Amino acid sequence: MSKNKKHDSEERVETHSVPGVADGLHEKVSNTAPDTFGKVAADNASEVKEASDLDGTQLAESQARITDLEAEVSSLKDQYLRKLADYENFRKRMFRDKEDAVQYANTQILVDLVGVVDNFDRAVQSSENSRDFQSLHDGVDMIRKSLLGLLEGKYGLSRFDSLGNPFDPNMHEAVMSERGDCEVPVVIEEFVKGYKLRDRILRSAKVKVRMPADDAAATAGSEDNTSEVKD
Repeated sequence: MSKNKKHDSEERVETHSVPGVADGLHEKVSNTAPDTFGKVAADNASEVKEASDLDGTQLAESQARITDLEAEVSSLKDQYLRKLADYENFRKRMFRDKEDAVQYANTQILVDLVGVVDNFDRAVQSSENSRDFQSLHDGVDMIRKSLLGLLEGKYGLSRFDSLGNPFDPNMHEAVMSERGDCEVPVVIEEFVKGYKLRDRILRSAKVKVRMPADDAAATAGSEDNTSEVKD
């Protein structure tokens, strides 16, 4: 019985080690593997090529975009420099015009005053020839009126009268004062005329003011009260 089992096992070993079967399997594997591996390699190569082509296209587009941006930046820089140069020229021109305006602001009034000086020269020359005081007086008075009319009509300068008017510290400068019979301070004498430039006081009038007598009495009374408190 043991001999039969041993014989069966030897037959199985011989059957599995048949040369034809093993060779067929090896040939089948050998024929199949190159096709599969070749297809995989071809697919990988195609994908690598497509990726390479895609990277090349993106790189070209990026380079073109960079070139466009550089050109745009160069154009904007050029425009900025031009605008900056225009602004600097404008600023210098404004400063120059301002200086000219300050230096020559009185050109027109000086031209008019030169004409007045010409009239004075004619009056002086006429007085030297004729030696007539009345003619000289009339000529000077005419020039004075002409000058005042010019300043008032063309430049808005006007004189205001103060004599007999209530004292106004905004318009008058009191250089002298006296006590008298009046209810409010009053201008009783005018030493220098006051002038206005349109609605603004250009020069205050120098005047003498009469102060109310009640103020003097009140002032004296307050001084007496102060002395009594001190005692």
